[in-house]
Amino acid sequence: MALWGKPAIARGPLGIITWTELLFLLMFVGLLAWSTSAYIHNMFATITTQSASRIEEKVWEVKLDSMALMLGLVGNICLSFLFFLVTRGSSVFRLLGLTSESSIKYHIWLGNIAMVFFTAHGLCYTIFCAKTHQISQMLKWKKVGISNVAGEVALLAGMAIWLTSIPRIRRSIFELFFYTHHLYILFVVFFILHVGFSYCWITLPGFYLFLIDRLLRFLQSQQKFRLVSARVLPCQAVELSFSKTPGLHYNPMSSIFLYIPSISKLQWHPFTITSSSNLDPEKLSVVIKSEGTWSQKLYEKLSQPSPMNHLQVSVEGPYGHASTHFQQYDKIVMFSGGSGINPFISIIRELLHKTNNPANKIPQLVLVAAFKRSVDLGILDLILPLSGTSQ
Repeated sequence: MALWGKPAIARGPLGIITWTELLFLLMFVGLLAWSTSAYIHNMFATITTQSASRIEEKVWEVKLDSMALMLGLVGNICLSFLFFLVTRGSSVFRLLGLTSESSIKYHIWLGNIAMVFFTAHGLCYTIFCAKTHQISQMLKWKKVGISNVAGEVALLAGMAIWLTSIPRIRRSIFELFFYTHHLYILFVVFFILHVGFSYCWITLPGFYLFLIDRLLRFLQSQQKFRLVSARVLPCQAVELSFSKTPGLHYNPMSSIFLYIPSISKLQWHPFTITSSSNLDPEKLSVVIKSEGTWSQKLYEKLSQPSPMNHLQVSVEGPYGHASTHFQQYDKIVMFSGGSGINPFISIIRELLHKTNNPANKIPQLVLVAAFKRSVDLGILDLILPLSGTSQ
């Protein structure tokens, strides 16, 4: 089983792919290829010169109409898994050894594939309507059957999400990407209006599980966490520590989502937990580097000369691996740059806790960390837990 978790492809446009991921990827590509072939074979088998002449269309026009329908049907297969892949509390991911963070890349893959099919679907129907002089049909909203206008609205919403998900746009204008992604509600509503419930049954289960996950996350986020301390670091970063019950356990490199209404009423941001649930049984800590609009506002708020009496924070999570695979190795080599050292701090703290028991086998550890400025070296002080810290 350990072999399936090892990289099968280390270099490529899709990043690092394990043997398990490669297997599921090939199975899914096979499903799409088989579905495409089956749809084309069944649809084209009934298209003849006589059948085309009866509806006063050419054979290639009828085939184009069928091809457009096929593209939409295959796109529905991608859509059926698309929303499930962004559920953060899925037990299926734990069974497969995946995390909600790692499943995001599958969501991106499927989103790209689905939008390629849906865009081609809309383009083929546009060409078909133009060649058969039925452009007026694209502006009609049928109460029975397929509603073209609803499909056009859904496609426009999907394309807006797709375009703002381009890596360069997502990284440089994250808020545009974030808020545009909420058009998924518009997309789903008009998608259902476009095809009707009889054709969207394959996509609704995944969306239903996504809604259940969102509901559970919403209920959890209503619990207010008590902020024990806020430590301002010289490298323009802050360490936030929250109180937690000793029974709350999480593995190293886990993450939480933070919501601070005094900074933004809508934004939740993920951060890697730097504390160890074993070494720090009564608190949970994260380090936030001032590198964006949201984090800059937080840093300015906490670094004011006059101390704050209260900071309302909501927490969602933690999320992470169900097991700690790094402990099975004899030597661990870790490379990081800047704030990328944060996940490794939790690993080091976990290993420090295990040194308290002589029976534990502790792997040799090598940490290679690069920083732009010498002042950033202060983040290394977080490796050793401090007690009684304050702002």
